Amino acid sequence: MRRAFAGRAAILMLHEIQQDWRWELKTGASPDFLEYSLKWLRQEGWEIVSLDTCLEQLAADTQPHRYAVLTFDDGYRDNVATALPILERHNAPFTVYVPTGAVTRTLQPWWLGLRELFRLRDSIAIDGMAMRFSCRDFDEKASALEKVSNWVHEDYHRVEMLTPTFNKAGLSLESLNDTYFLNGAELQALARHPLASIGGHTESHPALAYLNEALARAEMADNRNYLEGLLQRPVRHVAFPYGNARACGPREQHLAVEAGFSTAVTTRHGQISDRKPNHFALPRIALGGPFDSRIAFEGRMNGVQSAVEMLLGRSN
Repeated sequence: MRRAFAGRAAILMLHEIQQDWRWELKTGASPDFLEYSLKWLRQEGWEIVSLDTCLEQLAADTQPHRYAVLTFDDGYRDNVATALPILERHNAPFTVYVPTGAVTRTLQPWWLGLRELFRLRDSIAIDGMAMRFSCRDFDEKASALEKVSNWVHEDYHRVEMLTPTFNKAGLSLESLNDTYFLNGAELQALARHPLASIGGHTESHPALAYLNEALARAEMADNRNYLEGLLQRPVRHVAFPYGNARACGPREQHLAVEAGFSTAVTTRHGQISDRKPNHFALPRIALGGPFDSRIAFEGRMNGVQSAVEMLLGRSN
C-alpha cells in the first residue's frame, strides 16, 4: 500500500495554529499536533525542505528521497506567534500564502465570521440555508460550523447569502482582520526570516473560477505586485483560494503563469510522484480541522487515503 500510493513529495497545508483548538471550534491545528507532525516526518525519513528545493530535487534526484513542504494559507498572526518557534526548533522551511486584503484590513473572512457567531451564540439562524442551529456545547458548535462551511463550499455564490446573517448579528467581517491576520510590518519581518518565504493568495480571496477572466487575472497579478512592493523581494508562488475543482482549473493555472508566478498550489488531496509535475496544479495534504488525528495524518502521508479514494472512485 505504502509503496504503491505514497509519493516522492508531499506539500502540507495548514492555516491557523491555535493555542486553544477547542475554543476556536477545531478549525485549525494545535501546536502539539504541529510538533508531532514534524517529529513524525523526520522519524519516517522525510526531508522538510522549501517548495523550490523540493521541485528542484524531484527533477534532479535519482535517489529515493522523500520531501515534505510546509505551507500556511492566509497569513494568520499565530503562524508567527505560535507556529514559528516550533518550526525554528525543527529547522523547517515554510511558505505563507497571503491575500492583500488581510494585510490592508479589507478582507471579508466569512469563515471567521461564521466561527465567531457559533462560538459566541448558542442559537444561530443562517438565513441563506433557511435553518436554525441550536448548539449546547463546543462539539455541537464545531459540527454546525462544519455543516454551514460545507454548504458554502458547494457553491461559492453562497458567500453573499451569509451577509444578512452577519448584518443581523451586528458583525463586521473587516473587524476580524486586526485580530487574526499579520499586518504589513509583521509580514515584512516574517519575510526576512531565513526559514520563511511569502507567496500570493490573491487580492480578496475569491473563488477565481467564479470571476470573469479579467477580474481573475487582476486578483493574482495585483496581489503579486502588492506583496513584492511591500516586501521588496520576489514573490514566486501562489495558492489558489479554496483550491478545489470548483474554485480553480486550467484557466486559473494559465493566469498564474501570466501573473509571473512559478508555482501554484491547490487544495486537492494528493502527493507528488512525478519528477516533473504540473507546477501550477500542485496537490496538498491538509493538516488540522475537527476530524484530524495522528492516525489520520499518518494514513494520508503513507498513501492510505489516496488508495481508499482511488478504490471508491473519488476525485478532488
